[in-house]
Amino acid sequence: DVSSPKHGKVDPDNMPHVGGNMWAGGTGGRDTAGLGGKGGPYRLDAGHRVYQVSQAEKDAVPEEVKRAAREMAEKAFKQRLKEIQMSEYDASTYERFSGAVRRQVQSLRIILDNLQ
Repeated sequence: DVSSPKHGKVDPDNMPHVGGNMWAGGTGGRDTAGLGGKGGPYRLDAGHRVYQVSQAEKDAVPEEVKRAAREMAEKAFKQRLKEIQMSEYDASTYERFSGAVRRQVQSLRIILDNLQ
């Protein structure tokens, strides 16, 4: 069951963590920031293979936990904008321009990675 969203512990060795309720950047778990899980406050990619919980499990997360996760994500987003000295308007403008070329940038990254 999910209880309350949190960032989670950061693994100093960046080992892959699957399931559970402890590690930030894990996959397929619950309550912590990561990928493929349920009830976490925001997505956090630590670069590992993603294990996905079912959509039925995600849909079963209580509304109060979803609300708390959204609030925590919004707070973290605003804090990050403050750290990089961006306004919400700047962020939305950046996202609009970035989104228009996202596929091309991804293709270019793949080409450059292969060249290296």
